Amino acid sequence: MNRFTSIPGAYTDCYATEVPGRVSFPEYVVAFYTTPLFKLERVILTLLAKKPSSDAQAQELADGIRNTFAAWSVEDRSENQLLMCDFMERTRSWLMTVPAGNSTRLYFGSAVVPVRNPKTGKPSLGLVFQSLLGFHKVYSVWLLHSAKARLGRRR
Repeated sequence: MNRFTSIPGAYTDCYATEVPGRVSFPEYVVAFYTTPLFKLERVILTLLAKKPSSDAQAQELADGIRNTFAAWSVEDRSENQLLMCDFMERTRSWLMTVPAGNSTRLYFGSAVVPVRNPKTGKPSLGLVFQSLLGFHKVYSVWLLHSAKARLGRRR
């Protein structure tokens, strides 16, 4: 995600929380993409963007078998991180786990890459992305905490 912070006009964020015990990275990925809240987003993507997805595909993504999921494709992956790029190449979603003593720290971040404003020539997020940023920030926290709650119920 660091590479996006240096792009003029880009938006980046990062949220974190901790869960008791050890959580594997695949467990986190599955929990994140299969919460009821994210399933609602998946339904919207199926209807509006014709990008369907399933819980089984979320598991395959988590296991490193699949490189696409709903409206995203894997841009980068490591043992404990996943960077996804949307099909329009404007947004990125990032997940990471880090052991923290007897718990696991869960991270979720986003980046929105600007486009050049045709009138000013300057980088801009555009009206749609700019107007949705407030909602995005709240929604991101809800998504992270939904994944945390889902992981807590599995223990």
